[in-house]
Amino acid sequence: QVQLVESGGGLVQAGGSLRLSCAASGNIFDINSMGWYRQVPGKLRELVATMANGGTTNYADSVKGRFTISRDNVKNMVYLRMNSLKPEDTAVYYCNAELSILGSWFGRGTQVTVSS
Repeated sequence: QVQLVESGGGLVQAGGSLRLSCAASGNIFDINSMGWYRQVPGKLRELVATMANGGTTNYADSVKGRFTISRDNVKNMVYLRMNSLKPEDTAVYYCNAELSILGSWFGRGTQVTVSS
């Protein structure tokens, strides 16, 4: 299994920036990709951004050009730099790790609130 702990959420005004961090521990050698998802009440959890071990990234259309995902494989960290934040970015953001054998894992989440 993998343990994922997020940090960096908070309250920010529209147009502002935040950086989320996620620390991974446990079976980190089985990780194929890491990323971020978000969820608002009453809606399904949605992909925000992912980065595979080889560096290939994938972004939701709604965040392209504003959000940047990065990884530090030495520290077993994944980050999400969020610029030009909008009120519709308000959600709980979850760190994700995809393991080749043990499947998909999520952290407990961190709240991001963007005020208008």
